[in-house]
Amino acid sequence: MVKDAIAMFKEAAAQMQREEAYQALMGTLKRNDEDEALQSLIGDFNLARIDLNAELSKSEDKDQEKIAALNTKVGQLYNDIMANESMIAYNEAKAEVEQMVEYINAIINTAVNGGDPMTVEQPQAGCSGSCSSCAGCH
Repeated sequence: MVKDAIAMFKEAAAQMQREEAYQALMGTLKRNDEDEALQSLIGDFNLARIDLNAELSKSEDKDQEKIAALNTKVGQLYNDIMANESMIAYNEAKAEVEQMVEYINAIINTAVNGGDPMTVEQPQAGCSGSCSSCAGCH
């Protein structure tokens, strides 16, 4: 029955949340929220983007020098955010969880397409989870 499958998937999702990779991701999110320097950079980035978008959306009298300066500022703030230790840890943890989700998607897609889900191996880097664009997992 579908209800049995849904209940099992819910249990599997709850188990995924107990996995070390998922717990690490949640920990990095908490550290990002508590990292005052990172939060300041993100706030500055968002304000600079708003200023840039406001200047770009002007129908007349666009100040190209101001646009260039804001574009440079946005780029530098983005680079500073991505170089922040908390953000680096978050991106690494997120990539690991995304790999787990890609693996889960490959298992589900294999089963939906009539294959044996027990034979699915960890997809190689770059797997989108969509079998329609894939040369094969096995």
